[in-house]
Amino acid sequence: MTTEPVDRASPAEIAAEHDEERPARRLSPGPDRVVYFVALAVAVLVLKQVFFPFAKGNQFYLVLFLGVTLPLVFLCYRPRLRGRDNPGWTDWALAVLALAVGLYPVLVGYDDFLNRQGILSPLDIVAGALLLLLILEATRRTTGLVLPIVCLLFLAYAYYGGYLPQNWGIAHAGIDFSQIVNALFNDASGFYGTPLDVAASYIVLFTLYGAVLNASGAGQFFVDISFAAFRRSRTAPGRTTVLSGFLLGTVSGSGTATAVSLGSITWPILKKARYPRENAGGLLAASGIGAILSPPTLGAAAFIIAEYLQTSYLKVLIWATVPTLLYYLGIVFAMEADARRFKAEAVDVPHGNPWRLLRTGGYHFLSLAIIVVFLALDIPPFAAVVYATGVAALFALLARRHDVRGWARDMVDALSAGVRGALPVIAVCAAAGVITSTITKTGLGLELADALVELAGALTDNGTVILVLTVLLSAIAVGVLGLAVPVTASFIIAWVVIGPALETLGVADAERAMFIFYYAVLSEVTPPTALAAVASAAITGGSVLGTMWQCWKYTLPAFLVPIAFVLTDNGAALLLESDPLTVLWVAAVSAVAVAALAVVTGGWLFGPVSLPVRLLFVPTALCLLYLEPVPIAIGAACGVAGLLAHAVIKRRTA
Repeated sequence: MTTEPVDRASPAEIAAEHDEERPARRLSPGPDRVVYFVALAVAVLVLKQVFFPFAKGNQFYLVLFLGVTLPLVFLCYRPRLRGRDNPGWTDWALAVLALAVGLYPVLVGYDDFLNRQGILSPLDIVAGALLLLLILEATRRTTGLVLPIVCLLFLAYAYYGGYLPQNWGIAHAGIDFSQIVNALFNDASGFYGTPLDVAASYIVLFTLYGAVLNASGAGQFFVDISFAAFRRSRTAPGRTTVLSGFLLGTVSGSGTATAVSLGSITWPILKKARYPRENAGGLLAASGIGAILSPPTLGAAAFIIAEYLQTSYLKVLIWATVPTLLYYLGIVFAMEADARRFKAEAVDVPHGNPWRLLRTGGYHFLSLAIIVVFLALDIPPFAAVVYATGVAALFALLARRHDVRGWARDMVDALSAGVRGALPVIAVCAAAGVITSTITKTGLGLELADALVELAGALTDNGTVILVLTVLLSAIAVGVLGLAVPVTASFIIAWVVIGPALETLGVADAERAMFIFYYAVLSEVTPPTALAAVASAAITGGSVLGTMWQCWKYTLPAFLVPIAFVLTDNGAALLLESDPLTVLWVAAVSAVAVAALAVVTGGWLFGPVSLPVRLLFVPTALCLLYLEPVPIAIGAACGVAGLLAHAVIKRRTA
């Protein structure tokens, strides 16, 4: 075993190469200064709206918000993956045009513009059409080509719906182009609908909070406390990676960004422990993706869940608690098996005394607690996160009281960086308004939901089997959709199409929302488009495809747990929607199921597990996750048989 200490890489060097969606430009001082001050002005606008909202209403604020953030996308993101870092004249022209058409409703008189709803003037239609094209281009730059194409297909369906055969079941009268623009530009269900509202009212504030917390040194503290938590052992590097990913994820909300930050620090440790590059990359990606599932920030889609269901964000956090623990438990089980299978080595890593670290830096946890406490006191989430941001900044000031000027500079930089970090999500949410508006105006969502249920019903008359088939088809559909579009857009599309199908079969709001949310997130780790795995492979130098498959292996238990939400009434206990006793036994049974799946994927249970024994643990996990007495008994019997068979084979081998 090696005891040679290792050096940590700089997170900035690697994180600069990656962005949450696609790589952003590295601007030279001139353009960077323009973006810096505009982003800072947006941060001030967002904070102002929390305490002093505009008298003209929330939609007026959304018009201003989109009008000043959309131009930043053209300055910060290249039109191609490879190209010049500084904006060219076309980028500046598009930015100016985006500013003009984005603020058009305000420039021509906001009240007069609203009064023309349904009867837009020719100039209104031109401005709205230009804004549509600019939003699609901004989305293409930040997320790729697929989501804009999906938006165009929905627009084509809205316009040409009358030409479709009537027997298809999705034909409609067709919507005139001017009415399409009206629905997008001068209606609460279009550009300025729920997705953009959530981005402007919640997501940006949480992004600012994460930036301020990171500037205060919280990120490094979370990694240090994770290193200090585990003693020297062959599994300590893997455990440290998982715990660091969880702690960083509580304030990040971005899977890829967390994986990159985590990898730059922990990859040297994993390398010294003799982790294969693909296994290490998969572990980093899986731990990073958990950021989108981890309270109290979660991912952008969690805010949309709260808005769609008209429930408190605290309730969404509560729903996510047990599934998040099961997600990381599955990673830990798989990591423990891997570390033993390829004989990882113990490594000495630089760390301090955990109690001393808690005494000097434990205040970083306080702002996280404040968010939860304030939400419990019925304080709106946008206000709670602003107060938490203030507390994080205040503690950072106390820690740097001898360098007040440097503290102030870092806090201002964090506000600007927070807005820049939210630009991809803003573009996606604006584009998502195109999809939701089209589905609302044409009634397509209900038609597709009925078709999904009818497809399952065509195979059987049994109600339970119809539910199981619909759930499996829905899981596949959300997973495939997530391969093409970001998590936020994937959730929005799936909610309006698949959500009604599950509702028809009697699935409650919380269960179907979290089911769709988790499969939208888990599509991020599925080959061939797992972005976090790509970033992790770039750090470890491993095979991209191999890293993707390892990531998929680490997260496999999480793919099955969400199905338990919707199959039986007991599944609601996983979302803490039941009495404490039911929650305890359901969580315990689910944890055993996750462990069984880890045996299947890891091939280790106090020693190597033969293939026949591994196959015995497949029905163990599947039956246990049905969460009803008879299937649980069958699953337990299979598990006991697997344990006995493994013990017999192990003794004979010895």
